[in-house]
Amino acid sequence: MSDLTAMPRPARAPWETPNPLRRVKVALASILPLAVTVVMTLVFSIDPTISMVAIFIPLQLIFAIAVGRNVSGKKGQADAVLMFTSVFFTTLVAVLLVSLLWSIISQGMATISWTFLGQNNVYISPTTSLEYGGVGHSIIGSILIVGLTTLVTVPLGILIAVYLIETRDKGRSTVRTLVQAMSGLPSVVSGLFVYSMLIVSGVTSYVGWAGSLALLPLMLPTVARTAEEALRLVPVEIRNGALALGAPSFRAFWQVTLPAAKSGLITAILLGIARIIGETAPLLLTTYAANNTNLNPFSGAISSLPTYLYQYISNGYDTSTQRAWGAALVILLLVAILFTATRIIAGNRKRPKKKA
Repeated sequence: MSDLTAMPRPARAPWETPNPLRRVKVALASILPLAVTVVMTLVFSIDPTISMVAIFIPLQLIFAIAVGRNVSGKKGQADAVLMFTSVFFTTLVAVLLVSLLWSIISQGMATISWTFLGQNNVYISPTTSLEYGGVGHSIIGSILIVGLTTLVTVPLGILIAVYLIETRDKGRSTVRTLVQAMSGLPSVVSGLFVYSMLIVSGVTSYVGWAGSLALLPLMLPTVARTAEEALRLVPVEIRNGALALGAPSFRAFWQVTLPAAKSGLITAILLGIARIIGETAPLLLTTYAANNTNLNPFSGAISSLPTYLYQYISNGYDTSTQRAWGAALVILLLVAILFTATRIIAGNRKRPKKKA
């Protein structure tokens, strides 16, 4: 009679068993190509970029394939190539991103001051000292233009997402195709369209709302598509449960589906704002680069951070270039503040009070 007693469970799963030799091989495959590349670069005075492309990458790939084949056989070769490609490009993107952030922060911090953040550029030339003038008027202008665009785009984008998710109308495919086509629209084309239709024709002059109108088709696809995915991820059982309890369809959506997708909808808004906050071409064609502070987006030219940055980076003077670095850092800080504040608001849910 066979023994049906359960076997004791091993302390470790087979794939969790440590293999010191394998770790040594992987470490050598990672260190040796780098060491060889560094030595050859120093000995033969090779440019580091050329060394990276011509020496390090081929050596690293060869060592990775060799270790993969030695450890896992032929199947390990493909795994090694995939792992090397993933790690290399992830590291490359991370290095580029950190380098970009470091350049903006290090260069911009030399310009940032309360004067720079609070003053406008009336009577300021490209060679004026950094002690005078700033981006205060451009910060206000960017907030007004982006805020006006957001005020119109967010409800429209969410309504489009609701239409695509909640209805079975035949026009859904057409609407989805148009939204996807708008996502590939070049920003300068949007600006040129508004410029030719409204400014050249004499309907209006350079004004803030024209810039908001030019940014609208750039922000709308991002909000609509992201909101659609957020609503699609809400389990249908939640909505069906509300309907089963007797709630009308609109109330089930408004009080059940929409709150469940709140985080995704906030992400859609953030991505939409991030999409347009740095756009320069549409604003150059529709708002002009004013030097004074304008609090009315419906009257007169208005400055924004992208147009301020373009205006001073194109002058070519050291002082004006330094002002452009400062404007770039301000844009970065505004985006960081926006993302942080929105995440805090989204995560600040009311918790039930514990009974004493």
